[in-house]
Amino acid sequence: MKGVVLAGGKGSRLRPFTYSGAKQLVPVANIPVLHFPVRQLVDAGITEIALVVGDTEPQIRSAMGDGSAFGARFTYIRQETPLGIAHGLGLCRDFAGAEPVVLYLGDNVLLGGISTFVERFAGSTAQGAVVLKEVEDPRAFGVAVVEHERLKRVVEKPTQPPSNLAVIGVYAFRPEVFEVIAALRPSARGELEIADAINGLINAGLGVEATVTSAYWIDTGKMEDMLSANRAILDTCADATDPAAHIIGGSKRGVAAIASGARLEACELIGPVAIGAGAELRGCRIGPYVAVGSGSHIEGSAIRNSIVMEESFITACPGLEDSMIGRFTVVERAPAGARLTLGDHSRFEGPA
Repeated sequence: MKGVVLAGGKGSRLRPFTYSGAKQLVPVANIPVLHFPVRQLVDAGITEIALVVGDTEPQIRSAMGDGSAFGARFTYIRQETPLGIAHGLGLCRDFAGAEPVVLYLGDNVLLGGISTFVERFAGSTAQGAVVLKEVEDPRAFGVAVVEHERLKRVVEKPTQPPSNLAVIGVYAFRPEVFEVIAALRPSARGELEIADAINGLINAGLGVEATVTSAYWIDTGKMEDMLSANRAILDTCADATDPAAHIIGGSKRGVAAIASGARLEACELIGPVAIGAGAELRGCRIGPYVAVGSGSHIEGSAIRNSIVMEESFITACPGLEDSMIGRFTVVERAPAGARLTLGDHSRFEGPA
C-alpha cells in the first residue's frame, strides 16, 4: 500500500502566514502540520509516499527532504494548478500502479493515528474507505449517508445536510478509483471533487466503507484552527527537559517540553507549553498553551494560548494572548490583552 499526501494549494484562509510560506509547514506545538500525516502513514506501515505539491514545492522539498528522516521514501508530484482533491489524487496514478493508496490531506491533524483504519481497509474487499467525524455544522463539508458501515453517497456542502457525518481528510482507495477520476468533469467551482469520485465508485457498484472516528480532528485552514490544534497537540506532550537546556530560577506548573539549547532565566511556565531549541526567555510568564519556536527571544513578557514561530523577538509585552507570531518577527511593547496575527518578517512596536 502507498500513501498520497496533498501538500499544494494557496492557503488563502491562513494568510498572512501563507504569503511567505506553505500552509502545511506552519507549526503547531513546534511541529509543522505536514509532519502529522506523514508520520501517521509511516506508523501504519506505509513508507512509499507521494507528496503532491504546488507553487511552494521548493519550500516543502527543503523542509521534508527525501523522506529518510521519517523512515519513508518521498516522490514529489507537481500539481500546477489546485484543481481539487480528486485531481491531485489522479496525478498519482503512475505512482500508485497496481497498489492501493491512502490519501491524506496535508493540512489536517487527526490524533490517534490511522493504523486501525489502514488495517481494516487492507483486510476488506471494498474499493474505497473514508474516515468520518460527527460535526456540529456539516454544511461546510462533504456529508455522508451511511447504512451498515457502508457509504451510500456523499453530498458536497449541502444546505440541508442528510446527517452530521463529515468526510474528513483521510481516504483509502484501490486502483479502480483512477478510472473513475479519469471520467469526472469539473464541478461548478472548476474542480474535480473527491465526493464525485467516491460517488462514482458507489454508483459503479463498488463498495466504500465508512469509519466514524471519535478522535480529535481539525482542518488547520484558519488561525483559530491552528490555535485549537496547538492546544490539542500540547495536551499530548510529555513533560521533558533536554539535558542541554539551561534553566536558571523561575518556576514550572504542568507539562513543559523544553528542547536542546533553550535557556530560561527567571521564567514562570504554566503548562502545557513547548519551548524550541535554542530559544532564550528572560523574566517571562509563558502559558498555558504556548509554543515558542526555535531560536526565539522573549523578554519581560507574558504570553498565553499562542504560537510564536522560530527566530522571533518579543519584548515588554505584559499580556499577549490568542496570537500567532510569524518567523523572524519583532514585537515590542504590545499592550496587555493584545491579540496579534503577524506574518513572517513583521514588526509591531507599541508606544514607548
